[in-house]
Amino acid sequence: MSHSFSLISTLAIGFAIAWMLGFVMERIKVPALVGYLLAGIIISPTTPGFVGDVGIAGQLSEIGVMLLMFGVGLHFSLTDLLRVKKIAVPGAILQMGLATALGALLSHCWDWPWGQCIVFGLCLSCASTVVLLKGLESRRLLESHDGQIAVGWLVVEDIMTVLILVLLPPLAFMMGASQPETAAAEPLWEIILWTLARVFGFIALMLIVGKRLLPWLLRQVAKTGSRELFTLSVLVFAIGIAYGAAEIFRVSFALGAFFSGMVMRESRYSHRAAIESLPLRDAFSVIFFVGVGMMFDPGILIEQPLHVLAVLAIIILGKGLVAFFLVLLFRYPLHTAITVSASLAQIGEFSFILAALGIQLGILPQEGMSLVLAGAIISIALNPFAFASADFVRAFIKKHWAFARRMDARTDPMSLMPDDVDSEFLRGHIVLIGDGEKGEKILSLLLERNLSVVVIDENRTNVESLRERKINAVCGEASDPAILIQAHIQDAALVIMAVENEITCRKIMETARLLNTKIEAIMPAGTDEEALRLKEENVAASFVPDDLLAKAIVQFAMERYGRQEEEARITKESQEIKKALDRGAL
Repeated sequence: MSHSFSLISTLAIGFAIAWMLGFVMERIKVPALVGYLLAGIIISPTTPGFVGDVGIAGQLSEIGVMLLMFGVGLHFSLTDLLRVKKIAVPGAILQMGLATALGALLSHCWDWPWGQCIVFGLCLSCASTVVLLKGLESRRLLESHDGQIAVGWLVVEDIMTVLILVLLPPLAFMMGASQPETAAAEPLWEIILWTLARVFGFIALMLIVGKRLLPWLLRQVAKTGSRELFTLSVLVFAIGIAYGAAEIFRVSFALGAFFSGMVMRESRYSHRAAIESLPLRDAFSVIFFVGVGMMFDPGILIEQPLHVLAVLAIIILGKGLVAFFLVLLFRYPLHTAITVSASLAQIGEFSFILAALGIQLGILPQEGMSLVLAGAIISIALNPFAFASADFVRAFIKKHWAFARRMDARTDPMSLMPDDVDSEFLRGHIVLIGDGEKGEKILSLLLERNLSVVVIDENRTNVESLRERKINAVCGEASDPAILIQAHIQDAALVIMAVENEITCRKIMETARLLNTKIEAIMPAGTDEEALRLKEENVAASFVPDDLLAKAIVQFAMERYGRQEEEARITKESQEIKKALDRGAL
């Protein structure tokens, strides 16, 4: 009896080869994902030996994209998305348009019809979600301001790509499709209207209904105490909603999973959900890269090397430079421009979907699919090196390009204290450094007591949000004397550092005391020894969070115990008085 276990064999052999090559790549200081891509090529139909199931690998890759986007949504709130909308929305639209034009012009030089040129250009314009997130995670930039801009940019690209995927079939006949039946049966404006209605209908449903329903459901599951049921709930929300969004609203799996995670962020169990789904996200992201490798035909490198190089030039240099200049045009600093351009200098899953649809509709030749896959494989493999060289590129540009030096050195309006601030407010005030979760809690308590506060934070969007709330804030590094001067540190009474990096805090206080020798400081510490050392060295008054929690618990317990003791004493005295009255003694 013969058995076929294509799923098991593809997973077993694919994982094994990916593990071996990933280990080798890490040992030679090359990103592991290069090894995963090579593993996919080894088990692909175009190379000798074992051949994995491409269809199964493709579906497993989609699950990886869903889980990864769900995890991003858990850490990316709607507020974060709205904060970067001023650059993400116009930037993504312009970048996709310009990249499409570059790809179309290149393919037109190969004598392709214009319809095929446009589809090919669209395939080169959209970046890979998985690769971008892996790159940001490797540099610990995912939750930074630059990372938020890159992720927001990609979310807008995903929405645009969804619209393109829906609009391409009715437009195919106009673009030279060989099948007349692909012509639109409905007016184009009606198709566009329904497409927009479906996309924004899904988003509205998730933000209005899902934002309340999903956290409530997760809370009910958590009350059961069953870990496996909780993990199953996370999978249901991530994969089930993504599938439902694709089936009902015709949006992408990635976009559906992203908004599922984003509304789940409102639950206090979101951190646990992220931890429970992490092993699955890692495993399926490996399958994604293996699946990409399986679709690659190395023969294209020999048959058309110049075409491949031209495609790579558009993906890495063309898209990267377009994003770079667009970010600078929106008056963001040089490091933000470099981070965003490195993030988008690759293509991935949406490119494959677009190319496959183009072939199905007859508006993209098979050569186009091969070139898209070649560009994706090589750009994904090179993307980690783009991130790794970001600091070098920034230093090189500043050294050899006077314009870039001016851009990097120009004064950001958010780094200056507004002119309309009352001078009396900036005397004897508190300077709060850091506006993260901890800093926001401290700020709320200070404002409740009507204290004068100036916030310093490196996240530009945080500063913009604070100023919208009429809170004085300055954007920049707190160790920079110019930033401290803008916060009027010379007239401040106290510095509160809502950051837990001792080296950073020491550097800040060293600069602050040069400007104000009498300034007092408060900061958190990791251990009792660290707190004592900071106090002895006159750096800052320091508190250990665990100790504060223990003291708060003991204080609450004593208050509760004291109340119970008092209630018991009053009850006892009341009973004695009642007995005395009954005896007639009173």
